[in-house]
Amino acid sequence: MTTERAPAPTPTADPKRKPILLGIAALFILAGIGYAAYYTQVLSQREQTDNAYVGGNTVTITSQVNGSVTEIRADETQFVQAGQDLIKLDPADAEVALRQSEAKLGETVRQLRQQYANADQAKSVLAQKNVDLQKAKDDLARRAPLLAEQAVSAEDVDHAKQAVASAQASLESAQKQYESADAGIDGVKLVDHPSVLAAKANYAQAWLSARRNAIVAPVSGQVAKRSVQVGARVAPGNSLMSIVPLNQLWVDANFKESELKNIRIGQPAKVEADVYGSKVEYTGKVVGLSAGTGSAFSLLPAQNATGNWIKVVQRVPVRISLDPKQLGEHPLRIGLSTVVTVDTHDRNGPVLASNPNKDSIIATQAFNQPLAEAEAIADGVIAKNAGNRK
Repeated sequence: MTTERAPAPTPTADPKRKPILLGIAALFILAGIGYAAYYTQVLSQREQTDNAYVGGNTVTITSQVNGSVTEIRADETQFVQAGQDLIKLDPADAEVALRQSEAKLGETVRQLRQQYANADQAKSVLAQKNVDLQKAKDDLARRAPLLAEQAVSAEDVDHAKQAVASAQASLESAQKQYESADAGIDGVKLVDHPSVLAAKANYAQAWLSARRNAIVAPVSGQVAKRSVQVGARVAPGNSLMSIVPLNQLWVDANFKESELKNIRIGQPAKVEADVYGSKVEYTGKVVGLSAGTGSAFSLLPAQNATGNWIKVVQRVPVRISLDPKQLGEHPLRIGLSTVVTVDTHDRNGPVLASNPNKDSIIATQAFNQPLAEAEAIADGVIAKNAGNRK
């Protein structure tokens, strides 16, 4: 015997389900509209990259003269001021060279004194020969009329003529000797003579070399790398240590080539350094775009003219300046990773710099030497050896 089962009741539709689904759909639509508005107003007006690193000037310290290192007064991680002594060299060689140049200067002055004296002597001899010639001519003039009256012999007249010729020859010889003696000093005082000026310049150079045995810091900053050791023999051009001025840092942001179309010089930028995280945000601006991609300036540039070619998106360094005040509050180091966001809303600026930027000039006064002091000492040496001839 079979029993019939009652049919299952059909579920009734929940009246609240449709409004909920409509609400969810509306939320997605609103989210899409909001994202589209956000992209149009914000995301499309900025470019961001995390391929950005802190850059700065690395000042290499070298010696201007040869010498042996006797003292090292600064080491890595230490801060140094511009003009501060970093390395001392043995001054013995420079002192000897300075004394030699002083002796050479005095010797040059005394040799020129002798030349001037020889010229004066030759001038006196020339004047004497002029007198002798005139005397011989006068003697001939007195004797020649007396020959017709036979008051003097023809031999006496001949002797008078020979005396005139001899005096004329002596005068010409004295003239040549005077010209030779006067050629090296004509029209110039002893203190302004080229030989004296050359010896004076050599003395000033030796004086400066003696002062350059103290190697100074050209800029203020942290000592980043020291390779010199006490006792080492150094020569001009040898790298001794490096200084990094941490108040002159920037960021090189490597944007993809497709991200450069809206980047212009002068646009504001935000920089976050990994060392501080999002807690610290630096303000900066675009100051320039590189003249080529990073691969173009690499040691081995890519050769794309090959059969097995694969396109690789290139990156172009964009330099971002930083606020020195913010750098002072939160110091950075060269090579640190950063995230750079450039606000590209204002696109009226140039793509490439067209005028020289005077703000980028880097200068130092640490190497200025009192050359006037050296010249004053040299003038004293000249006066000491010149006597009463100036």
